Amino acid sequence: MGPVLAVGGCREARAWSLQGGPRPMGPGRAGPMRSSVAAPDCCGGLGNLDFRKADLCVMTRLLGYVDPSEPHFVAAVLTIAFNPLFWNVVARWEHKTRKLSGAFGSPHLACCTLGGAILLLNVLRSHCFTQAMLSQPRMQSLDNPLAYGMGLALLGVGGVFVLSSFLALGFTGTFLGDYFGILKETRVTTFPFSVLDNPMYWGSTANYLGWAIMHASPAGLLLTTVVALTYTVAILYEEPFTAEIYRQKASQAHKRS
Repeated sequence: MGPVLAVGGCREARAWSLQGGPRPMGPGRAGPMRSSVAAPDCCGGLGNLDFRKADLCVMTRLLGYVDPSEPHFVAAVLTIAFNPLFWNVVARWEHKTRKLSGAFGSPHLACCTLGGAILLLNVLRSHCFTQAMLSQPRMQSLDNPLAYGMGLALLGVGGVFVLSSFLALGFTGTFLGDYFGILKETRVTTFPFSVLDNPMYWGSTANYLGWAIMHASPAGLLLTTVVALTYTVAILYEEPFTAEIYRQKASQAHKRS
């Protein structure tokens, strides 16, 4: 008997036994009348329930394959969380102080330097991500040609979004040029921005998801979840600030006119 039916049966048996159990007697009776039917020992007690057959959520199943304390996994989580924190803190500091532009002699050179640092950090993040997958068990249900093909397709789609975003924005547009005062005249609305907001972030997430599926890696799937959550927080943090930068630009242009 499956666990759901077993638990349901126990509930019904318990309700029946409470109704058919000892009842107080009315006046003049010599003693309590006892039910002649004993309550059944449903399912042999809770000890006989097979909890291993219970349906578990996907995340719980993945956690069964992953050791979160493994050093490579910890390093991957730290690099995933650190990268957006680094570029947001540095870019906002630059927007407030213009220290980097002053140190490098121009905002373009300062922005390119930050972009180079971000690229190196992303290489480190991808390396840690891969090492974390290789150090943890594979999931047999994902270790097949169909899953590998799906992962490869996700990797391709993610690559298209990332590359097309870069081409649409340019280097400084990709790497926070607006925080350095390098502003675009108009909002970019060409592909992939015409079909998806923040396509570079979600393209990167698709890359990691595809890479994890290709490796049949539960650790990779969990780390991809961390990537998605980190990007979600970054978007909530970045978008209002960027919108304010362009609002100030529009306000200044209006005053000059």
